[in-house]
Amino acid sequence: MNKYMLILFGGTFFTAFSQLLLKQSANRKYSHPIYEYLNWRVITAYGIFGGVLLLNTYAFTGVDMKYGSVIDTFSYVFVMLLSYFILKEKFSKGKLIGNLIIITGIFIYTLG
Repeated sequence: MNKYMLILFGGTFFTAFSQLLLKQSANRKYSHPIYEYLNWRVITAYGIFGGVLLLNTYAFTGVDMKYGSVIDTFSYVFVMLLSYFILKEKFSKGKLIGNLIIITGIFIYTLG
């Protein structure tokens, strides 16, 4: 694993984190509809998305495109884990099975 792959993994983690910020923002009540879009969680989340986009563009200079999509699927695993630890959401049987299928697919793809 080279530094470019680590950048992609980091970007995947931060993408999952920004999705949690958007979910937290969506679960709140606001005094005016404009504040649903102009609050620190939404602005930070989209800032993270922009930063990850720039990092991914740089990382793909050193990683084959076929690995990028595989690494990106880890965002589902990160979202599930962060939701459990930060939002205190429970693991459902479907979530666990789905994430196990994703992880299995990643291993099969990288070994094959």
